[in-house]
Amino acid sequence: MSRLNPYVVLLTLIATLGGLLFGYDTAVINGAVNSLKVFFIDPRFADLANPAQANAASSLLGFVVSSALIGCIVGGLIGGWVSTRVGRKRGLIVAAVLFLISALGASAPEFPFAPIGHGGPEYMANFVVYRILGGIGVGLASMLSPMYIAEIAPPRVRGNLVAWNQFAIIFGMLVIYFVNFGISKSGSGDAWLNSIGWRFMFLSGAIPAGLFLILLFFVPETPRYLMLRGNESGARAVLAKLVTREEGEKELSEIRASLGEHHSGKLFSFGVLLIFIGIMLSVFQQFVGINVVLYYATDIFRGMGLTTNVSLFQTIIVGAVNLAFTVVAILTVDRFGRRPLQIIGALVMAASMISLGTDFWLGGKGMVALVCMLVYTAGFAVSWGPVTWVLLSEIFPNQIRGKAMAVAVAAQWIANYLVSWTFPILDNNPFLVDHFKHGFAYWIYGVMGVLAALFMWRIVPETKGRSLEQMEAIWQASGEKPLQAR
Repeated sequence: MSRLNPYVVLLTLIATLGGLLFGYDTAVINGAVNSLKVFFIDPRFADLANPAQANAASSLLGFVVSSALIGCIVGGLIGGWVSTRVGRKRGLIVAAVLFLISALGASAPEFPFAPIGHGGPEYMANFVVYRILGGIGVGLASMLSPMYIAEIAPPRVRGNLVAWNQFAIIFGMLVIYFVNFGISKSGSGDAWLNSIGWRFMFLSGAIPAGLFLILLFFVPETPRYLMLRGNESGARAVLAKLVTREEGEKELSEIRASLGEHHSGKLFSFGVLLIFIGIMLSVFQQFVGINVVLYYATDIFRGMGLTTNVSLFQTIIVGAVNLAFTVVAILTVDRFGRRPLQIIGALVMAASMISLGTDFWLGGKGMVALVCMLVYTAGFAVSWGPVTWVLLSEIFPNQIRGKAMAVAVAAQWIANYLVSWTFPILDNNPFLVDHFKHGFAYWIYGVMGVLAALFMWRIVPETKGRSLEQMEAIWQASGEKPLQAR
């Protein structure tokens, strides 16, 4: 990081606000799950002791909690088009606007059909729509923020700077954990929280969303996007602010050459394997179960017999561990490489999840469970959290980066949705509870961690120290030679 251009740092920090909002918007639901259940779900079912109604209620709760992920999938799918046609910068502006609308709307889903504060379960659909809009913003930002950073960062520190985006995601989560905890403490108990307090949790997101929107008007477009649009003079002007003149001319030459080699820009023009790797990186990042911890941690702790406030405080501890070990990843990703961190992290997560499931199965649910969640979170934060985004921002050639990242990000959000929606069903299913005492789901995530480690070891190439253009040398037209480039 020595002598790193302050302007590059400034642009990176602004872009990472997209990551902060990504974390803030997705994790805000953590403190509101029980309130949404009481406010939207319970009034719809007369007999929750009935297994059929209990399963229906759990499925509907899972849908409401994960509804933003529907938007995330949409945002991921259109992200390629947005990044190519609208641009990296203006795409982030669109995301910021959607964040702002979602924060305001989710806090008052009855508006404009009823006075704010007088809504009820009949406005659940409105709430879901606002969360989906916010999800589209998250889907766009999850792709465009690391892409923007990767395209302005020098190769020697690109992994470090892209990892800042993951730090911002986790920091956003930690901030909302504190906000949720503060809101829960400021009211008169669970009844106030379930009727009014949850609204302030969602409304608080309007502050960072507004700041992000304003700052984006002061950042430039990336040199690679400008070159894609044929604006070489604009790209040269931006590079002059990012690197030395000699480095800028060299980078322009490499970009020009890479754009000239492959004119089709078709998704599979560099082979099927490249796209498969991008998709599986995204899928495994979710199938290891991280969002069960991020979305349902408060409910998990409450299930251990803890009060709401204590559960929210325990969630803050999880968030703090997540943040601390993301810093470790930032400091090591350009030193040790991407693959070692991914493999070690996956194995740590696998061991933690299998241990957590076993502890639930044995009826422990005490300190062992908390330690397992903390170790698991540390393993994710030092590896598959930030490093997956680094890899996704690096492995795709210029000609297909927008399309390929859109496919990978969409796959990630589909996997996220599946995990988030199915967890309440797996965790509350009477048969599974009777036989496995809430441990079954965690064993599944543990197995996924083992498979993720094997995937990294056998298939994914190292990208440390290579320029974005040099990565193209790895992917021949057939796309079948990544293993030799390690």
